[in-house]
Amino acid sequence: MNIDFTALTAPQAYHLMTQTIVPRPIAWVLTENESANEQNRYNLAPFSYFNAVDSNPPTLMISIGRQPDGSTKDTLVNIQRTGELVIHIASAEHIDALNQSAATLPYGESEIVASSLTTTAMEGSTLPRLNEAKIAFACKLDHIHEIGETPQSLVFSRIKSAYISDEIVHIDESNGRTLVDAAALNPLARLGGSNYAFLGEYISLKRPS
Repeated sequence: MNIDFTALTAPQAYHLMTQTIVPRPIAWVLTENESANEQNRYNLAPFSYFNAVDSNPPTLMISIGRQPDGSTKDTLVNIQRTGELVIHIASAEHIDALNQSAATLPYGESEIVASSLTTTAMEGSTLPRLNEAKIAFACKLDHIHEIGETPQSLVFSRIKSAYISDEIVHIDESNGRTLVDAAALNPLARLGGSNYAFLGEYISLKRPS
């Protein structure tokens, strides 16, 4: 089957891209709402148009679309206002909570509360991190680049600090590098439609010289 993408509508292209560019890592993003209500202070949402794009400086990119009515998503509103965000890597055990956090709530209502999650202070961050997540990156907005007709907002953020749970990490004594146990993390990945994937079996291969 050959498909001419220039003949597709935006929804058709999205449908095909999300089913073929798989698996995709998920950024579970915590931002601060503009709210005096402490209980609903923080917003939480997942994004699977996400990846690392540079290591000098360490930079992550999230692509944020619009709400169905064309309005700006709460995550982007908060990032534009504060310039701060915490990106978590969700594990398979978080699938229900992550899916719940994708629900569209009125601005100022916290997905953290709705998903029965908890937060704790994060070193090097003005924002907290999720207690339940094994990896969290405290990030500061670098810049936002808009593309497309919708448009889509590419949010580039620099990593200020990271939290990695002791249960999934150890130090390689031969070179001092931090090694993360991928199986212990068991990261949640996004497929097309309503489908998700777990890590499953993996192999290790040395890069040829």
